[in-house]
Amino acid sequence: MTLKTYLWGARLLILASLAALGFVVFYLNPENAGLSGLAIFYLLLFFALSGIFNFLLLSARRKTMRDEMHIANVSLSFRQGTLLAVLAIGLLVLQSFRMLVWWDALLVVAGIFLIELYFLSRN
Repeated sequence: MTLKTYLWGARLLILASLAALGFVVFYLNPENAGLSGLAIFYLLLFFALSGIFNFLLLSARRKTMRDEMHIANVSLSFRQGTLLAVLAIGLLVLQSFRMLVWWDALLVVAGIFLIELYFLSRN
């Protein structure tokens, strides 16, 4: 798969997940949906944020590395975009339970940082 095909696929998946997220936000009543509605919302938000972060990181790497785009950079951008989405969703879940304070946010950031360090040290 070429980089251009990957980028077009990523764009289409981002648009599809944003459309589904918009549908959930506008047509789902949070009072009647219960826990399943929140789970669907957070799952769709995760896919949308993961795709957006992946696309932004990949385009930033393309600008800095010019012609040296390798598959390792694509997988690195995918992993880091996914971890940033996990970070955002983790902070939003803590906020929805009214448990988000600065030290809890730092613990979530440190956990994501340790996961990334583990993956970097494996290479």
